[in-house]
Amino acid sequence: MDLSFTPEEQAFREEVRAWVRENLPQDISHKVHNALRLTKDDMQRWARILGKKGWHGYAWPKEFGGPGWNAVQRHLFEEECALAGAPRIVPFGPVMVAPVIMAFGSPEQHKRFLPGIMSGDVWWCQGYSEPGSGSDLASLKTRAERRGDKYIVNGQKTWTTLGQYADWIFCLVRTSTEGKPQTGISFLLIDMKSPGITVRPIITLDGEHEVNEVFFDNVEVPVENLVGEENKGWTYAKYLLAHERTNIADVNRAKRELERLKRIARAEHSGGRPLIEDPRFRDQIAQLEVDIVALEMMVLRVLSAERGGKKALDVAALLKIRGSEIQQRYTELMMLAAGPYSLPFIFEAMEAGWQGDYVGAMHCAPLASTYFNMRKTTIYGGSNEVQRNIVAQMTLGV
Repeated sequence: MDLSFTPEEQAFREEVRAWVRENLPQDISHKVHNALRLTKDDMQRWARILGKKGWHGYAWPKEFGGPGWNAVQRHLFEEECALAGAPRIVPFGPVMVAPVIMAFGSPEQHKRFLPGIMSGDVWWCQGYSEPGSGSDLASLKTRAERRGDKYIVNGQKTWTTLGQYADWIFCLVRTSTEGKPQTGISFLLIDMKSPGITVRPIITLDGEHEVNEVFFDNVEVPVENLVGEENKGWTYAKYLLAHERTNIADVNRAKRELERLKRIARAEHSGGRPLIEDPRFRDQIAQLEVDIVALEMMVLRVLSAERGGKKALDVAALLKIRGSEIQQRYTELMMLAAGPYSLPFIFEAMEAGWQGDYVGAMHCAPLASTYFNMRKTTIYGGSNEVQRNIVAQMTLGV
């Protein structure tokens, strides 16, 4: 296992760094570095900038219009974007559904859906979880009944991230009740403008409208929007979830937020000494940094295996567990570093340019919102308790 980067890879890193520095809008970078609220326009503006370069689908092979980068190049691209303060690419289109369409979709679906995803013009969301069918995804109940050349979809999806912005949703639907629950699921692509779709907001602990409930009431979906074969959707779902859980680890954002934590810890509050001078708190920062390095090494082990032509390690569940725990930990330490100035929950402080009344340093004002938001990370994408069961079954054989 060789974890060092080659001269060619280092040159690639410099190329990406220079391009991102030149093309990333500074107002967006400012928001990301300071954990301020990103609008739909912010996220889509960056997606379209990447799309013009052909990098919105940065993990795509050349045959589908992507750059054809290898695993190491993709990792370096993600790292340079994160450290520069670029928003995370909204994954539902380019990272999640696009690989499924490439692998299992028809040539007509390739032509119809992939260009809009690459350009950043078409926004996708994910229709997997349902009330009572979260980590136990195979128990989903949303039905799709075939009538001629259409499916009639009825049911409900929940925790649909950014569904209020979406043009399309990819859905797991039940097309058969025979046999095991996994054998009767199909993978449908549904236009969010279809009659019968209702999107209802769910306001999260930090006051944000990030997730939604989506209701389907006799929604008509053309049969040509079925990906692959009917009742084979569970196979496609597992293929997609491997991409999702690796993406959730988000080690590069953790490296950027570690530097933000250090900045907060170095700041003086009300004339007191910076908390980073406290040996016990420095120990906690050091432990977090060790954990982030260990997570990065796990990612690089996967990349090294792929680069060497070996079978990639199946560690998606482990990456999800450790990545989500690290995300929660750095928000906790930021709160501790700011002390009592982190405690007020001020919803408006997440807006760039907010000039409201606040006691203490302004960089402390958004901390409570971020802390509350990150309580979700160990639950979504398959709860960490379930992920540990997967690790036990696949790695330990129990």
